[in-house]
Amino acid sequence: MHNLGFALEGAWKVLAASLILGAGLPAIFALGIRSLAWGAGGDAEVDHAAPNPAGKVLGYVLFAVVILGVLLGITFIVASGFGKALSFEHIYPTIVDK
Repeated sequence: MHNLGFALEGAWKVLAASLILGAGLPAIFALGIRSLAWGAGGDAEVDHAAPNPAGKVLGYVLFAVVILGVLLGITFIVASGFGKALSFEHIYPTIVDK
């Protein structure tokens, strides 16, 4: 019976990671594109609204989050290839020995 609990616990972790990385990053990227359109205003917007500087700032922040997610994924893959692990014990991720 404990094996079923372990299997469901592992499946939950895989599902959460796939939702965050598989659907979350593209959704954040799409919101960044939409924010840049809001920041540009005019023909970039459906209602031809005036430009809004907050849209540009929000768009660039969302793009930075996506880039950080991609870099973190690449770091995880490279660290695993070298026999290391990615640790989240501190505020920022570090590469440690397994």
